[in-house]
Amino acid sequence: MKTNEVTVKPLTEADYGDWCKYWQAYLRFYKTSLTEEVTQATWSRILDSNVPIYGFGAFDGAKLVGIAHVVLHPNTWNATDCCYLEDLYVDSAARGLGIGRALIEQVYQFAEVHNCNRVYWVTDMDNENARYLYDKLARQTDVVQYRKDLPL
Repeated sequence: MKTNEVTVKPLTEADYGDWCKYWQAYLRFYKTSLTEEVTQATWSRILDSNVPIYGFGAFDGAKLVGIAHVVLHPNTWNATDCCYLEDLYVDSAARGLGIGRALIEQVYQFAEVHNCNRVYWVTDMDNENARYLYDKLARQTDVVQYRKDLPL
């Protein structure tokens, strides 16, 4: 894929079909799946201006080629919100063309406009291609994540 001018902008209701394709590809990358109910809830939250979850799409012309989701939340170490980059996915045919970088830079701008004190994210240790980009755009911390999944 050769990219023209990539534009990053908020996702809209009209983007659902392409978004869903990338959302499912993202989930497969992380060897997981979610119910249709969760996928619909995620999409609804992205579009709901009363929920602090936001979605961005990278467009090559009119074609969606990447997505990013962020969550704004308060924290105990600052008086302003944090911006958590929860999901980032770029079409496999469009990788290496600067689309991931464009999405992250849009998230940085968004976080600044919303007076956030930081943008942070996590990725798998073996996600080497993504980490190559991330090492250029942010610093890796020494934080180790622990998780206890709770029954619903």
